[in-house]
Amino acid sequence: MTELPETLELETGAGPKAAVIWLHGLGADGHDFEPVVPMLGLPPGLALRFVFPHAPVRPVTINMGMAMRAWYDILQLGGGGQEDEHGIRASQLLLEGLIAREQARGIDCAKIVLAGFSQGGAIVLQTGLRHPKRLAGILALSTYLPLAKTLADERHRANFDAPIFMAHGSQDELIPLAWAEASRDGLQAMGYSVEWQAYPMGHAVCPEEIEAIGRWLARVLG
Repeated sequence: MTELPETLELETGAGPKAAVIWLHGLGADGHDFEPVVPMLGLPPGLALRFVFPHAPVRPVTINMGMAMRAWYDILQLGGGGQEDEHGIRASQLLLEGLIAREQARGIDCAKIVLAGFSQGGAIVLQTGLRHPKRLAGILALSTYLPLAKTLADERHRANFDAPIFMAHGSQDELIPLAWAEASRDGLQAMGYSVEWQAYPMGHAVCPEEIEAIGRWLARVLG
C-alpha cells in the first residue's frame, strides 16, 4: 500500500461535501497555496475541504542534484526531452491515494477537483485524465501535459468531458507559453474541452487569475 504524503487541510465551512486537492510546484510545499483560499471569493455557502499535500523530498537533476520537495525529477529544461516517467507515475499513485481518502471521508468523486501549479499541475493532468471515476474538474496552472504520448492509450472514458481549466503566464521563464499552448492544443485535438487563460506574468499566479479560479470552482462544485 502506498504511504500517503503529509497534507495541510483547510475547510471553508462545516461538513464539506466537496474537496480540492491542490499540488504545489517544485521546491515549495503544501503551504504555498494556503493563502490563496480566502482570495478566491467563493460563495459563503460553499463548504469545501482544501487538501494541500507536501511532495516527497528527492534530488532534482537540473538543480545540481540538490534534494528538495518535488513530485518528480526534472532531467532537463524545455519540452521534448527525457521525462522522469517513474517519478511521474509514483506521484500519480500518491494523488490517487488522496482521492481515495477523500472518498472514504464521504466526498463523492464527482465533487473532487484536482488542482496543481507547475509540477503539481503536470501531476493532476497525468492523474485526472486517467482516473476511472468522474471528477468535478482539473485545474492546471503554469504547467504542461506530461507523458503526452501515452495518454491516448491510458486515458479513461470517465473523464472525457471533465471541465479543464488551464492558465499560464505569457512571460513564463520556466515553462514557456508555447509549451503550455501545445499541451492545450493536444488535449483539444483529443476531444477535451479546455478553458484557457493567459496572463501578463511570469511563472506565478496573479489576482485576476485567482478570481477566475474562484469563479470556476464555484461553477464546477457549486
